[in-house]
Amino acid sequence: MPGLSLNLRQNHILAALPPAEVKNLIAHFEQVPMELGQVVYESETQLHHVHFVAQGIVSLLYVMRDGASAEIAVVGNEGVVGIGLFMGSASAPSRAVVQSSGHAFRLSAAILKQEFARGLELQHLLLRYTQTLITQMAQTAVCNRHHSVEQQLCRWLLLSLDRLPSNVVTMTQELIANMLGVRRQGVTNAAGKLQDEGLIRYNRGRIVVTNRPGLESKVCECYVVVRKDFDRLLGNLGDRQLGA
Repeated sequence: MPGLSLNLRQNHILAALPPAEVKNLIAHFEQVPMELGQVVYESETQLHHVHFVAQGIVSLLYVMRDGASAEIAVVGNEGVVGIGLFMGSASAPSRAVVQSSGHAFRLSAAILKQEFARGLELQHLLLRYTQTLITQMAQTAVCNRHHSVEQQLCRWLLLSLDRLPSNVVTMTQELIANMLGVRRQGVTNAAGKLQDEGLIRYNRGRIVVTNRPGLESKVCECYVVVRKDFDRLLGNLGDRQLGA
């Protein structure tokens, strides 16, 4: 069976499963690529699979009727895309788009629901992860309403770095503006200020974070709230860093 060759430990949730649950599931997983800009699913469409991210980042975006959008959460190898399937909904309220390329382990809706209904460790991990995702969404809404574009950019960069294996984020200012739901000029000004302070280097859609502690000193409390909630609810995933 092809699933037997997969390294499911690349995903934090799957890495925390007892061997017996892994043995029961591994043959049902399929490794799939995630290309930059790929739409994993559209809002209000039926979900047929969940994707446990192994490498890369997926952005969850709320899309307005006029086509405008804003990022409400990011998912890396700490989590799963498609929580509606085990939370009682057959469709997704948001669009899921690959922000940083990589790959994921895909599991069919039928198998996921069957395993979730057993009430074992996978169910407990998925529910705790969902709580962290809700916290991230709520904190993003607060941040977008009350904090400056510079603070929002710092938060976005740090959340991305937590899910990447290096200090490089590949993303144009226009796409970052779309993610944050702000004007491109605001992102340009904020990025320029961070670069002038020696915290980042930016050139042609490539952001290199050169001083992470400095970035953390400027970010609003929203980033810390999200990170602490993850550590509180999913601390049993071990001491691996996100993105590792």
